[in-house]
Amino acid sequence: MTPTIWRLLTGRAFAAFATALVPTTLTLALLRAGSPGDLGLVLACELLPMLLLLPVAGVTADRFPARRVVLVADLVRAAAQLATGVLLMAGLDGRVPELAALAAVTGAAVAFGTPAVRTLVAAAVPEEGRLRVNARLGVATGLANVAAPAAAGSLTLLVGGGWASLLTAALFALSALTLGGLRTAPAPRSTPRAAFTTELRAGWTETRRHPWFLANVLAHGVWHLAAGLLLTLGPVIAARSLGGESSWVIVAQAGTVGMLAGVWAAGRLPLRRPLYGVAFGAAAQALPLTAFALRLPLPVTAAAFCAAMFGLGVLSPLWETEMQRRIPRDTLGRVGAFDTLISFAARPLGLAVAAPLAAAVGTTVPLLVAACLSAAANLSVLLLPDVRRHPEPSPAPALR
Repeated sequence: MTPTIWRLLTGRAFAAFATALVPTTLTLALLRAGSPGDLGLVLACELLPMLLLLPVAGVTADRFPARRVVLVADLVRAAAQLATGVLLMAGLDGRVPELAALAAVTGAAVAFGTPAVRTLVAAAVPEEGRLRVNARLGVATGLANVAAPAAAGSLTLLVGGGWASLLTAALFALSALTLGGLRTAPAPRSTPRAAFTTELRAGWTETRRHPWFLANVLAHGVWHLAAGLLLTLGPVIAARSLGGESSWVIVAQAGTVGMLAGVWAAGRLPLRRPLYGVAFGAAAQALPLTAFALRLPLPVTAAAFCAAMFGLGVLSPLWETEMQRRIPRDTLGRVGAFDTLISFAARPLGLAVAAPLAAAVGTTVPLLVAACLSAAANLSVLLLPDVRRHPEPSPAPALR
C-alpha cells in the first residue's frame, strides 16, 4: 500500500467514525435534556443545507483541488463539533438555537465534502486500484456505522454528550491532518474556467449526457425511499410479529454481517460488467421488504435482510468505481452531487411517509409496493446499452 493510499484510507476512516458519532450523540443529548421538538429542529437544520448546497458543492469540487476541499470540510466539522461539545457541557437551557446553527454549519460542510471525496479518490488512486480502495473505504464506513452509535451512546450516558462531541471534533481534526501530505494527480482540463453559474449549468448538461448514470440515480432514489419505509416499519413489525424487540436486533446484526461481507467481496468478484452488480445488489432490497410484509419467520427475514445488505455492500464500491471510470474527472464533482442529492432527499421522505401510510392502509401494502418498485426500477436499467458496456480503462495521470 502506497503512502498516499494509506493516508487516504486512514483519514476517511477517522471521518467516517466521526460522522457516525454525530447523530447518536445529538439524539441522546437532546432527548435527555431537551425535547423531541428540539431534536427535530436540530436535525432539520443539518439536513436542509446538505440538500440546498450540494449542487454548489459539486462545482466547488471541480473548481478546486479535492484534497483542499475535503481538508476545509473536515476542519469546519471539527470546529462545529468542538463548539457543540462546549455547549452541551454548559447545559442546554436556551442553547438549542446555537446547536441548530452549529448543525447547519455541519450540514454545509458535509455537502461540500461529500462530492469532493469521490473526486479525491479519482485523483489519488490509479484507475486499476480504485475498486479495491473503494471497497476498503466501504468496510471502514460499515464498521463505523456499527461501532460509532454504541460508542456515542456509551460516552453520552457515562460522561455526557459534550465529551462525545469533543471526541468527534478530535477525529475530524485527525482526518484533516492525514490529508496534509496527500499527493494527487492534477485534473486534466482542456478549456479555461468559466463563470460559476455557467459551470453549474454545465454540470447538469454533463449529467444528462450519461443515460446510464441518470437511470441508476433515479433507481437508487427509489431504493432509498423504500429503505426509509423498511427502517421505519421493520422494527415495528419485528417487535409485534417476530418475537419482540430482540428480533429486530437479530435482523440488524445479520444485515451488518451481510454488508461487511458484500463490501469485502466487491473488490474480488470477477465482474466484467460492474453495473450488473450494482443493479442486482440494489434489487436485492425487495427480499426483506417482502419478508416483513408477509411476516415470514425470523430466520427467513434475517436471511433476507442479510442478503439485501450484502447487495448494498457490493453495490457501493462498484458504483463509486464505475462513476470514477466513466465520468470525466473535471466534472465528477458536479455530476456526483446529483447522485448524493437524490440519496439525501429520498431517504428522509421514506422515513416521513412510512407512519402515515401504515396508519392509512397498514404495513403490508406499502412494503410490497416498495419491494416491486425497488426491484423493477433497479433491474430496468439493465435494458440500457450503456449499462451493458464496459469501457476501456484510461491511462492514469502522474501524481504530484
